[in-house]
Amino acid sequence: MDESMQLGGNIELSGFGDIDGASMVVLKKIIGNYGRRMSDISSKFEKLSVAMKPVDDEESKKFEIHAELINDGKPFTSETMEKNLFVAVDNALKKIVNDLS
Repeated sequence: MDESMQLGGNIELSGFGDIDGASMVVLKKIIGNYGRRMSDISSKFEKLSVAMKPVDDEESKKFEIHAELINDGKPFTSETMEKNLFVAVDNALKKIVNDLS
């Protein structure tokens, strides 16, 4: 397992060490925007964690995303698996935003 990286003060990313620089810029923008939205609609935004694990199956490579928001001590979790990394991250974080609303 590779090391985690911080995005802002309370967003933690793990498993993204092998992603190329250009893709990381886009991912950080997506995750940062969702983090800001979650902070705006949550009562007490504590921490957002996003973990990625590549999954190789017989047909193609997929990305498994696990996201967790801690809001006022209560966890909101989501997981998804997609072929497209950006879609996977977007879907996982969108679910948490919908659960908060």
